[in-house]
Amino acid sequence: MDGSAGAGIPPVLPELQWPWLREGAGGEPTLWSWQAVQALLPAALAMAMLGAIESLLCAVVLDGMSGKRHSANSELLGQGLGNIVAPFFGGITATAAIARSAANLRAGAQSPVAAMIHALVVLLALVALSRLLSYLPMAGMAALLLMVAWNMSEAPKAVHLLRTAPGSDVLVFLTCFKLTVVFDMVIAIGTGMVLAALLFMKEIADMTRVADISENRRLVSEPPPSGWCILKISGPLFFAAADRVFGEIAAGCGARKGIVLYLDGVPILDAGGLAALERLMERCRVSGTQLVLTDLQFQPLKTLARAGVLPIPGVLQFAQTLGEGLESIRGR
Repeated sequence: MDGSAGAGIPPVLPELQWPWLREGAGGEPTLWSWQAVQALLPAALAMAMLGAIESLLCAVVLDGMSGKRHSANSELLGQGLGNIVAPFFGGITATAAIARSAANLRAGAQSPVAAMIHALVVLLALVALSRLLSYLPMAGMAALLLMVAWNMSEAPKAVHLLRTAPGSDVLVFLTCFKLTVVFDMVIAIGTGMVLAALLFMKEIADMTRVADISENRRLVSEPPPSGWCILKISGPLFFAAADRVFGEIAAGCGARKGIVLYLDGVPILDAGGLAALERLMERCRVSGTQLVLTDLQFQPLKTLARAGVLPIPGVLQFAQTLGEGLESIRGR
């Protein structure tokens, strides 16, 4: 606009240069400090997560097109190494692209050699055709970018997701979409990750249930002794679910002589679940209610062993199976 001309794409290969020695915005030297690292860290984390998700999504789509199965570890390792080396030569972070990869596969690509040839062709165009590429009008490039952005948006898939996906997924999608438009992608990705994690924990916590199976003759052949009940817990006992489940059990401790907890459906017991269990044990000790834990799976049993939870006469007892636990309380 002011009559000056830019250098454009240089017709030479990039040189090795330390990224922290490159000039910053406006040609000023880059000043590194703890404040600069703090400012860059959220964007770096968001870009890394976006790159990993985009690459794995691209690999899944190509699996469906080719009938093969990708190696997620190899994909992320190769992308990480490439993105680490590229900045030393003036490059920027990159990720797999669904449109380019799909076009490559449709053209007959059978191995990673096709991507290497594609990279060599792009390199040749930059080195040998950079002067001609400088004559491309910016308006034409803008139109091309608009088409690329529209193809990447995959609007039909977005509409299908809004119609068929669970409410939590739709909420995450709309939140990320709005934050990307209003603010930027870094804020959108960070918020979306936190929101998705919270919603996932809520859904898993809601799956954890406690049911009275004292009268279920499919699981219990004979009724328990008078004053006893058998409760089956199904689902992981982690911090988001354990307080609610053990709180429901503790509310009825005073009216019972003992409670048998059938834990065959509990795959996980974390520190929060352990703390809630210890509060239940204390409530049982105060009220004089005995507690019997049966059918512990490996991870919950390992957690209890590491915490040093041992049988307490008159308060806590362990049994390998539900049948053994019922026999022990009947004998007592």
